[in-house]
Amino acid sequence: MTGTRGTRVLVLNSGSSSLKYQLLDMRDSSRLAAGLVERIGEQTSRLKHTPLASGGDVREAEGPIADHDAALKAVAQELSRDGLGLDSPDLAAIGHRVVHGGMFFTEPTVVDDAVIAEIERLIPVAPLHNPANLTGIRTARALRPDLPQVAVFDTAFHTTMPESAARYAIDPRIADRHRIRRYGFHGTSHAYVSRATAELLGRAPEDVNVIVLHLGNGASASAVRGGRCVDTSMGLTPLEGLVMGTRSGDLDPAVIFHLARVGGMSMDEIDTLLNKRSGLFGLCGDNDMREIRRRIDGGDEAASLAFDIYVHRLKKYIGAYYAVLGTVDAVAFTAGVGENAAPVREAAVAGLEGLGLAVDPERNAVRSDRPRIVSPDAARVAVAVVPTDEELEIATQTYALVGKNT
Repeated sequence: MTGTRGTRVLVLNSGSSSLKYQLLDMRDSSRLAAGLVERIGEQTSRLKHTPLASGGDVREAEGPIADHDAALKAVAQELSRDGLGLDSPDLAAIGHRVVHGGMFFTEPTVVDDAVIAEIERLIPVAPLHNPANLTGIRTARALRPDLPQVAVFDTAFHTTMPESAARYAIDPRIADRHRIRRYGFHGTSHAYVSRATAELLGRAPEDVNVIVLHLGNGASASAVRGGRCVDTSMGLTPLEGLVMGTRSGDLDPAVIFHLARVGGMSMDEIDTLLNKRSGLFGLCGDNDMREIRRRIDGGDEAASLAFDIYVHRLKKYIGAYYAVLGTVDAVAFTAGVGENAAPVREAAVAGLEGLGLAVDPERNAVRSDRPRIVSPDAARVAVAVVPTDEELEIATQTYALVGKNT
């Protein structure tokens, strides 16, 4: 597609009151600029812009930014100051992160009115995310109606799961009527990391089985066989699965009935409890793993128990996905906790030597922003740390799709 629409892709990640962005040049995947607009709609809105291509100073501004339209216009103005304006012929497309694509969207998709309508129909299963994602899409389309807008879905990578993994054991008529099934999330991260892990091993993705552990404030695991997801820990929503920063993860569904009937809690109160007041935060009052480790070192029993529960759930998923895959070539840790918390990696594989899993203490202690193997040379299964790059994955998928359509 060289020369037709340029080589740059702007990646937008729109939240309810925020707008994250990166501008990349796809000739070499280099970042030209990045930034964040937060507290949109408030008097204290803040824009932070980093001109990466020029190596200039970070620019910050505070003041009211009324809505996403004003936010994107402010971003466009900052990019123009660096000679990277949205009106540049070098801009090939805008790629948007969309959290929920249901079963309809299995790959990146050029946005049109029909696509917007389908994303809207999915709002009931993603009420916190899809409306904000749509706001970003509509704003960008209005600003650059001539430019391809591409939606890249968090759920798409997981649509390869077999029905045996994706279905819940409830009446299929009810499930289908209400779109109830396991969708999975963090798909762009799992796709990128599983592929990068194969590259780290010097092998093709289709020849490698990987367990990916995306451990941030939100956390999810996936079993990837030959480059295709066959199981993942998050389900209908991002609440299922691993213990997370503020989410409970796996829970007996009857707990909800008990809290409603015996505890007298409303559905909204239970929703808030499980999504915002549970996980590590609910267990010990902190959802920052660095602070939890500091408290553990100081003898804090609540922090120690929270860490043990977190690791116990990780071990269960590693073991389960080992069984699903049959053979495993690598376990890859990624995202904020996975990339930076050596004690989590060590504890997660401790006692799993019979499965061929171990970490080398010296390698595991090294801090780096590069993909690396932290297991001993003789280990049967590689334990890897692979920094995720969801923005690059979105840009790559966007650029590839626009190239096909030009």
